[in-house]
Amino acid sequence: MDLKEIQNLIKFVAKSGASEVKLEMDDVKITIKTASDESKETTIVQQIPVGSAVPSHPVAPVAAVTPPAATSPVATEAAAEDDSKYITIKSPIIGTLYRKPSPDKPTFVEVGDTIKEGDVLCIIEAMKLFNEIESEVSGKVVKVLVDDASPVEFDQPLFLVDPS
Repeated sequence: MDLKEIQNLIKFVAKSGASEVKLEMDDVKITIKTASDESKETTIVQQIPVGSAVPSHPVAPVAAVTPPAATSPVATEAAAEDDSKYITIKSPIIGTLYRKPSPDKPTFVEVGDTIKEGDVLCIIEAMKLFNEIESEVSGKVVKVLVDDASPVEFDQPLFLVDPS
């Protein structure tokens, strides 16, 4: 594997959003780690001594593709019409969402609660840091879209809020 192939692999991993990729071939071992908060990349390339020369073949990373769940078009359209009047609060980071400040405390917000700008809606743990997610809008919580202690992705919808 030459330097150009390694650079292309680094670019591919950075664009894919993966946090860590390990690639082991006959003569090369590569680990690429990306940090989500600081957009830093760490690449470790380690040559493994081999007794005989083995031709290296380019290895293309394979992305797992999950087909979308089958839903009826009528149900999808009705849900889109109902949700269009609501404001969607999305996750600003990747991590684990917690709806309570601690296991023995009540949840921050429930369906039907009235919230105002700056109210804490939940906590997302990312890299051992607990980030309070505050509301940017005022209104009434209509729907909670994620469960407590569940992993969330960047820009994943968390709450639906009725601004009226």
